[in-house]
Amino acid sequence: MLVSVSERTREIGLRMALGARPVDIRNQFVVEAALLCLIGGVLGIVFGSLFAILVSNALEWPFSVDFPILVISLVTSVAVGVLAGAYPAIRASRLTPVEALRHD
Repeated sequence: MLVSVSERTREIGLRMALGARPVDIRNQFVVEAALLCLIGGVLGIVFGSLFAILVSNALEWPFSVDFPILVISLVTSVAVGVLAGAYPAIRASRLTPVEALRHD
């Protein structure tokens, strides 16, 4: 997320120059980080489950998945995304429009 914020500095400056408040900028990046991690968590569960099913069928082992474990993994994934996205989001919201638009 830090790289994403750095690459989109001009976009941040333009949004702030058009009237976006710091809370709007911060929320944009936090929601973006949470959604990316949610999608990644869902894909991880799907592909991990498919792989586990294939291995269990090939080795004739029983396969079962606990629903609470799936929920815990998704919550953990989103929490990591929010925590990792919070610092860059706060940093982006503190930029002034002039600084951000001047950035290369």
